[in-house]
Amino acid sequence: MKTIDLRSDTVTTPSAAMRQAIAEAEVGDDVFEGDPTVKKLENRVAEILGHEAALYVPSGTMANQVSLRTLTSPGDEILCERGTHIVNYEVAAASALSGIQLTPIDAPDGILTPELIEPFIRPENIHHPNTALIAIENTHNRAGGRVYPMELLDRIEELARRHNLKYYLDGARIWNAAAYHGIPPSEIAKHFDVVSVCFSKGLGAPVGSAVISSKDNIKKARRIRKMLGGGMRQVGIIAAGALFALENNLERIPEDHRRARMLAILLAQSGIFKIDPDEVQTNIVVIDLPLQIKLDTFIDKLKSNGLLVVPFGASRIRAVAHLNVDDDGINRAAEILMETARMEI
Repeated sequence: MKTIDLRSDTVTTPSAAMRQAIAEAEVGDDVFEGDPTVKKLENRVAEILGHEAALYVPSGTMANQVSLRTLTSPGDEILCERGTHIVNYEVAAASALSGIQLTPIDAPDGILTPELIEPFIRPENIHHPNTALIAIENTHNRAGGRVYPMELLDRIEELARRHNLKYYLDGARIWNAAAYHGIPPSEIAKHFDVVSVCFSKGLGAPVGSAVISSKDNIKKARRIRKMLGGGMRQVGIIAAGALFALENNLERIPEDHRRARMLAILLAQSGIFKIDPDEVQTNIVVIDLPLQIKLDTFIDKLKSNGLLVVPFGASRIRAVAHLNVDDDGINRAAEILMETARMEI
């Protein structure tokens, strides 16, 4: 039986139609800004997000680091939530590569508020780093795919403008946040000076992210991308997969949300796992294990039974719905989780 892979929405593989688009991609040298497929992708994602321009980059981490460096100077400080990707999953790149200090703030369910942020905004002082930027992640991975309420985006933006701070969105899963609210992604992106998005998660492309902002910021970002080793040549071959994903897989995002909730409901009904389906807002399901179950052993046994998940804490696992898993796959995943857990309790 085929293994069901719920480790992440990054594990998707290209469809036959996407592979065809990749094979037929028109290419040029993107460092010379001469790749027509890349230009088409950049123009389209900027249009969808309601900003002037965009820059294609190889990864979400590079998108974040290019964005942070574009908006700051060495010695500056960024305010962010403690669980965000830039704090936990980017090898301290902001400080190592750009001389930027991250100041993590604890927030319930990973969601910052102006009341939590404002006490950390430093007054000008020769001894202090310059507080320059507020960065948020929406949806928030470590918070289980949680989505920022729209009114909070407004209020945090007002705080940033009042203190003359820049406002950045790690929007790797902005598509999921927009689907949750039932609004165009531009309604979220309009609040921010710079936004990054990912094509290789919910949209199912094999490679790539983008930085979206004003023309001036993207001009600066292009130079930073080159400095970080992200200048690519005939990259239209992979940009074609991202463009296909953007044009064909955006409208189906709610299906992943439905399937994630379906998994949560099945597990909650079993009485084995501690999980509240109402807490599942998007495509990420965080599952608390019974105390009797040893995490590493359980994950190994799930693998041998045909299900892949990832650890997400001392006694938690994460499962992510994506376009390569259908309803039957979700049902089977729930069965494997329950059957394996019963053998361990």
